[in-house]
Amino acid sequence: MSALVEADHLQKTFALGFFRKKVRAVEDVSFTVEQNEIFGFLGPNGAGKTTTLKMLMGLIFPSSGQARIFGKPINDRQAKRRLGFLPENPYFYDYLSGGELLDLMGRLFGLDRAARRKRAAMLLDRVGLGRAGDRALRKYSKGMLQRLGIAQALINDPELVVLDEPMSGLDPIGRKEIRDLIVDLKAEGKTVLFSTHILSDVELICDRVAMLVGGRMRDVGPLSKLLSPRLLHTEVVLEKDGASELLRVPPEADVDALLSEALAAGKHVVSVTPRRESLEDLFVREVDAADVGGGAERMKRDRTERKS
Repeated sequence: MSALVEADHLQKTFALGFFRKKVRAVEDVSFTVEQNEIFGFLGPNGAGKTTTLKMLMGLIFPSSGQARIFGKPINDRQAKRRLGFLPENPYFYDYLSGGELLDLMGRLFGLDRAARRKRAAMLLDRVGLGRAGDRALRKYSKGMLQRLGIAQALINDPELVVLDEPMSGLDPIGRKEIRDLIVDLKAEGKTVLFSTHILSDVELICDRVAMLVGGRMRDVGPLSKLLSPRLLHTEVVLEKDGASELLRVPPEADVDALLSEALAAGKHVVSVTPRRESLEDLFVREVDAADVGGGAERMKRDRTERKS
């Protein structure tokens, strides 16, 4: 299996403000994306995900390091013809319709008129916009524009699809549909690299992940190897007289003894769930270790509020 994307010690420094203060957005980032895999690029907001993807796409140039697509330099035109890209905040001419936009993108790739029309109609149906193809984009919702952005990234039937936050603006049904589409692309032999901070999507479909925090790479690999197999605690749900009780039993405690006592007290055991490290736990742990802008504390508060 050959690498379609190679990032080798990428670094990007910006000069900001009147005094041209140098800010390093990405530092020493290296990873590869292999053929026919779904690769998740993770990180909190401001981690450097979009900057890294822009370097890979040749939209900005790295301050140091290098990248290759299909074994070619990132500015190779023939390599770019083999990929599709959805930026984080795409801008489309809002006086065009969805069908006209896809037709324009097809012309840029040199598709003939018949091929453009056939491809555009198929992609509009595929992303759930079949009935909106003739509607002006100014009348599209944010979620509809996001779906159209994914469609335009596929107009040239690319071998490599790069999506920057593809689930942004989508409702739960839309997110599931895009997840299914990404899985279908892999089944067709394509490779997908996408960035996100929606961890549940990554756990469901990714073969491997890279985690970026504060511009630095923290982890790369399959989730099965990144997540710790150790038991964190066991969640026990008990019920008595219609009232439920949730217990988090530490790993060193005797769960069997606790259940025996609960049954003897007339309680009903609803569930017993061993809890091991999740991607969210790993994510918070890495952000916490990097101590980036209090992000870990915010995530911990959010998790506590969701559970309460």
